Amino acid sequence: MIKLLGIPFDANSSFLRGPAFAPPRIRLMDTDGSANRFAENGLEIVEGENYLDLGDISFEDSNSEKAFHTIRENVAKYLIDNDKLIFFGGDHSVTYPIIDAYSEKYEGLNLLHFDAHPDIHDNFDNNPFSHASPFARIMESGKVNSLTQIGIRTFSTHQREQVEKFGVTTIEMKDFNYDFIAKLQSPLYISLHIDVLDPAFAPGISHHEPGGMTTREVIKIIQSLDVEIVGADIVEYNPMRDVNNMTAMVCYKLFKEIVAKMINS
Repeated sequence: MIKLLGIPFDANSSFLRGPAFAPPRIRLMDTDGSANRFAENGLEIVEGENYLDLGDISFEDSNSEKAFHTIRENVAKYLIDNDKLIFFGGDHSVTYPIIDAYSEKYEGLNLLHFDAHPDIHDNFDNNPFSHASPFARIMESGKVNSLTQIGIRTFSTHQREQVEKFGVTTIEMKDFNYDFIAKLQSPLYISLHIDVLDPAFAPGISHHEPGGMTTREVIKIIQSLDVEIVGADIVEYNPMRDVNNMTAMVCYKLFKEIVAKMINS
């Protein structure tokens, strides 16, 4: 069974807070009557039938170490039963403890990371747990087999050095193509930072970075995957910046497509 878990934590955001409010807003798109529940392959994505909503993790405060411990424990608990999990963040820092738990379950785990930014700073704003640093923590742990990043369009010198250091495969938007899909390996975890999309398609994000992917391009990648998908997260949606729930609906659309692909992978 696929299980959905909300992670309403955004204390490691560097610019604006707000992603902590994302999980219930995305769920609202499933219940407000404005959209149907079918993925494009014809599969109806219904809570209680092909996925189970576990609700949201509760956090006592904004302390990162305690929050990460809580996230890690919750993820590990549900992985015991061989469930596939999908998460609604939260800022991108939550991916670090998720992968820490996943790597104990899946040897040779591979990551597909959608984002406008590499999020691989060693220590951003004197915070090693920043939402700009999860993949530095993940890669330095040595617990994953590969990291492929797609959609990148703002790349500092430091982050280029980090990518080279850790042997990351990065497809920048200026060089965008679909060739990388054939090289992906199982088991695969997807981390989908919603600002991979151009702000025209997803205005509800904290950092508007023009020149991004279209919704259709992201969907095409998801639908083209031919490996086992063992988990995924959708992170950094900021309802405080959204327009008429437009980005919430995009998140819900991508959620349906990921669940449909996970069921058939």
